[in-house]
Amino acid sequence: MDATELARRLRSRSVSALEATREAIARIELLDPVVNAVVLPLFEQALENAVELDRHAHTNHWRGPLHGIPLLAKDLFDFKAGVGNTFGCRAMAAFVASETSAHIQRLEDAGAIIVGKTNTPEFGHKGITDNLLYGPTSTPFDLARNAGGSSGGSAAAVAAGMVPLAQGSDAGGSIRIPAAWCGVVGFKATYGRVPNTGGPNAFGTTSPFVHAGPLAATVRDAALMAQVMSGPHPGDPFSLPIDGMDLPSAVQSDPSKLKIAFSPDMGVFAVEPEVRDCVARTVWKLSQSGLNVEAVDFRLPLDQAELADLWVRQVGRLYLGMFDAMEASGVDLLRERPDDIPEQIHAMVASARSETALQASRDDRQRTLVWQSLRSVFTNYDVLLTPTVGALPEPNGNDGATLGPATVAGRPVERLIGWCLTHPFNFTGHPAASIPAGLSAGGLPVGMQVVGRRFADEHVISVCGRIEQASPWSQDLQDVQQRLVEGTRQQLTSGSGAQ
Repeated sequence: MDATELARRLRSRSVSALEATREAIARIELLDPVVNAVVLPLFEQALENAVELDRHAHTNHWRGPLHGIPLLAKDLFDFKAGVGNTFGCRAMAAFVASETSAHIQRLEDAGAIIVGKTNTPEFGHKGITDNLLYGPTSTPFDLARNAGGSSGGSAAAVAAGMVPLAQGSDAGGSIRIPAAWCGVVGFKATYGRVPNTGGPNAFGTTSPFVHAGPLAATVRDAALMAQVMSGPHPGDPFSLPIDGMDLPSAVQSDPSKLKIAFSPDMGVFAVEPEVRDCVARTVWKLSQSGLNVEAVDFRLPLDQAELADLWVRQVGRLYLGMFDAMEASGVDLLRERPDDIPEQIHAMVASARSETALQASRDDRQRTLVWQSLRSVFTNYDVLLTPTVGALPEPNGNDGATLGPATVAGRPVERLIGWCLTHPFNFTGHPAASIPAGLSAGGLPVGMQVVGRRFADEHVISVCGRIEQASPWSQDLQDVQQRLVEGTRQQLTSGSGAQ
């Protein structure tokens, strides 16, 4: 049952918020030992909230469109006052947030019940979910392989059916990458749609870089959650007005008048043949559904390695600012707890310290080249389709430091983000989603990225809705959830029998 259907049943009172929350908790308790998605359960608080929401429902008072819906939040950046927030880092294991981010507050104000927080790599620094504190999160499609990152815990929890909705954040693909590897929907709206609040620097993410958004099993759920999270906020000087945006309605809108471009690699990315084939089949189904899809031959102005290096430098500056703010408050993690910080983050921050303002300006010029290249595509087309990730899910390591693939389609790639086709759209702020594009021959999920013009979020959702109709994935999720539940129960039964 997706969140939209659950909300309908909650309104009809055939299901209570308490029943929905208890079911989510039961699924987490059963499945999380093998998936490792939920790192901070908030069950007691969630049950109390459910009882309160049911009390309101009995008097016909509804908190909002998510009234009674169980939801998980990512354990990164997105603060919830009074709740632990580890950032996936051992050095932050005892940290408790003092404020609540705007979009988390909006989700709760709309009636969502936060039942826990989900796994992420340290400070979200890579497209894999693994860390020294909690270890790796697995894709439910193959428990030996990674869920992707950095919102891997949220994506895996939705794919496993623990909750219908989960929150993620995306600074280079961190919503879309795990959506692809877990066979679910991930959406980052146009930069500024969802406000960024919290922290001492309101201008720290002024570039269209860090986004928050939903992970869901269906397009209509992702649209509903994104709509709730969106809108201007006085704490974010770059937040955008709604301007009449109606994402839930866009799911059922007719995208037949939109011009849609398809590129298998944007001219520069390495993509495994199985991924190419899956995405191409879904594009064909979309065109057969009556939409105008054209293959386009365009090339981004930077090659794959240059794009990855540019992203690493941008993230390094964000981390330098973050650690500097921590140091100003009396906490110097880099010096006091160096072994708890991954070497990749140390390298990013060291590089950022040595950079000049001129280097930052040159990087902005490179980002401008990317923007101009994409603008040339969106001059003629409304939507661009690409693979989300160039590779299939990577095997988990056993050292807390799993990385992405070293090569894709025989080409060497940067291992933090270089194997993903997502980060160019963080440079530019375009709305972008990842939706399932089918399974590989070995049964692993493949994602397709749907990108729209800036501020044309409804176009993205509309095309995603049509793809879901033309190439549905609900059976794939149902099958993997059933296998996961049956396998876990068999392990428990055999384990108790052995005792």
